[in-house]
Amino acid sequence: MRGRFGPPPPDGGPRLQRADQTGPRSGRPTLPGAATEVVTLPSGVRIEQLITGTGEPMTVFAHGLAGDIVGTRPLGSGVVGRRTFFQFRGHGRSDVPPGPWSFGDLAADLRGVSDLAGATRALGVSMGAGALCRLLAETPDRFERVVLYLPAPLDGQRPEAAIQRLDRLLASVESGEAAMIANAVEAELPPSVRNTPAGWSYLRQRVEQLQRDGLAPELATLWTAPAVPDDSLLRAFRGRALVLGCRDDEIHPAAWAERLAELLGADLHIYDRPAVLWTNRNDLRDRVSAFLNA
Repeated sequence: MRGRFGPPPPDGGPRLQRADQTGPRSGRPTLPGAATEVVTLPSGVRIEQLITGTGEPMTVFAHGLAGDIVGTRPLGSGVVGRRTFFQFRGHGRSDVPPGPWSFGDLAADLRGVSDLAGATRALGVSMGAGALCRLLAETPDRFERVVLYLPAPLDGQRPEAAIQRLDRLLASVESGEAAMIANAVEAELPPSVRNTPAGWSYLRQRVEQLQRDGLAPELATLWTAPAVPDDSLLRAFRGRALVLGCRDDEIHPAAWAERLAELLGADLHIYDRPAVLWTNRNDLRDRVSAFLNA
């Protein structure tokens, strides 16, 4: 397996270690994350994951582009049973197989993690929602309940804002400069959160994670083909679905949330403003847990 911007360390997962100490240091240091494990899928790809909770059912959580386990855990805080959070290929300590990649590859990662865990429910965020849709198009009976949060377009056409965001992140991670990474990450925060303790804490955590683990440039190859070649295949899904979209989100058009809700016969809720995890976190968690716990 190739490393992100250089060879992987001898202990396995391809990580990026930097000596640069110029990152945001104000306030208390971020707390260490929960201990994760690396599992090998039937495909041979090694994936970092974290399992929390006890009992049934098992729900798997698939993050968005450049996301991580930490970012998806709040979505499962009220969900009963066991919960599996994982890092797609190219993220965290997961492998970086030779590219180019496709959403079929991401769907294989999601399927492999779900099968190992025995998951019957799934939540996908943005890119993770695309991978979940690809899996459902291939095997519509795989999950009983699914949540698609801020689904990105499935037709391979990316908004210019999405292209610029990934280019900026990849360039900042490759530079190794904490200040440059912080500038790229800060652009994702709503203005009301910047220069607040919560914003600083998030910024420190993300900078430290991206400096430590890197971000695979192969991620830019995902959109050479549609995530789901024929989205009408999603009509075969017979489980229950919840789609959560947002108005005025350049990267996750509300029209795609509406389209997916129609195809899946899903419950639909559209939030009024972007950055829902910052502006409407309690309502978001309540909707997710109420649906998955039913």
